[in-house]
Amino acid sequence: MKPQPTSRNFKRNVVEALDNEQLQRALTNVPAGFIEKRRKAREKLPEFDALRDQARDIKNHTLRHLDLYLEEYETQVTASGGHVHWCETPEDVNAAVIEICRKHSARSVTKGKSMVSEEVHLNAALDEAGIEPVETDLGEYIIQLRNETPSHIIAPAVHLNRDQIEADFRATHTDLPADRNLDDSSALVNEARQILRKKFIDSDVGVTGANLLIAETGTSIIVTNEGNGDLTLSLPKVHVVLATIEKLVPTLEDASTILRLLARSGTGQEFSAYTTYSTGPRRDGDPDGPEEYHVILLDNGRTNMLGGVFQDMLRCIRCGACLNHCPVYQAVGGHAYGWVYPGPMGSVLTPSLIGVDEAGHLPNASTFCGRCEEVCPMRIPLPKMMRHWREREFERHLTPAMIRSGLSVWAFFAKRPALYRVATGVAMRLLKLWSGRDGKLETLRFAGGWTKHRDFPAPQGSTFMAQWAKRRHD
Repeated sequence: MKPQPTSRNFKRNVVEALDNEQLQRALTNVPAGFIEKRRKAREKLPEFDALRDQARDIKNHTLRHLDLYLEEYETQVTASGGHVHWCETPEDVNAAVIEICRKHSARSVTKGKSMVSEEVHLNAALDEAGIEPVETDLGEYIIQLRNETPSHIIAPAVHLNRDQIEADFRATHTDLPADRNLDDSSALVNEARQILRKKFIDSDVGVTGANLLIAETGTSIIVTNEGNGDLTLSLPKVHVVLATIEKLVPTLEDASTILRLLARSGTGQEFSAYTTYSTGPRRDGDPDGPEEYHVILLDNGRTNMLGGVFQDMLRCIRCGACLNHCPVYQAVGGHAYGWVYPGPMGSVLTPSLIGVDEAGHLPNASTFCGRCEEVCPMRIPLPKMMRHWREREFERHLTPAMIRSGLSVWAFFAKRPALYRVATGVAMRLLKLWSGRDGKLETLRFAGGWTKHRDFPAPQGSTFMAQWAKRRHD
């Protein structure tokens, strides 16, 4: 299912998400399942912050010399017997994959989890070409059954509850006994494993993403917890790696540094269950592996980010920590963002890739609490970059008229300090009068969307400027 442009639907999506009781129940699993685990994993590694600095420096160095490392990576892949395909657009990627599939008369493609394939809508392109795409990551398999897109970059089905998944399995796996027991998660996993086993065996081409690419060896790394990635890259005759150009690091040692941060930040594990390195096709004497190995590298606007204010976003390793800790994501989930990448990282990356006209609301979907930057293993200044997008949205007159008018009124008073002090003093007294006995504003004109879902405490004490003046006088 191809998501709709975000700017037209974001506010509507948010309203629907906040009113969706089932979704709100599922979203309670996000902080419970990720935040505490990350905290414990971080505490067990005293050098965690030092590793963050090293990882940031590794990626900054790589991005400054990206052209050289990309050339070296291609040289090493070719030397190992593989093929590199350079693709500027999603259409180029889909055409390359379909060409490889047709060359081998492929009827089905098994896929490991890949956000790049979501970005280019690969499944839809394969379907149109008469080739069956089969998602083998459990979360991706579930949402494929539902014809949905991922709601999280590492937990695609986090928006669903177990009873929904059971209903989907019973509706889809109609050849299995109707009275089978699917009362617990392990039964659901076993059923998916049973269905996917035959898909792995029958597959002609396997497609995986890549968490990292290593320039010195031409190696691709995937990180999984289910082992489906290993089966996807080793059983079919052809292995296709889909990656974007910024996934590159210079050396194996650099990759190890980043891997020490990745699982700890995303799932709270020291390392994921499977960290798999693949370098080229099967060699003489290898017991398994593909006969052909292809790497498809996508740009899709990332080159335009180099050297600019959004270059730091290219350090992202897709751990999902910023989503897990974001109060906005926790309230509305991933589908509200309307495109592939949700949460704080999506609020920066999406406008960079599809334009601020289509994604102008996303940088405003932030409280600027700073949690995203605080937990980011690559030290990406996400709030600062969201502010840059807000400025560009305002400069292009894409900001809603009411917000622009409100800023104009605020600017009028801000330029006149004496009037500003009087106006804010009056406003504080009125807000206190409007508040209830508990000191909270239950209704507030122009802020109904806020007070409907959260408390709005009335101001206490005097204004900031009055307190500042008193402190200076004292």
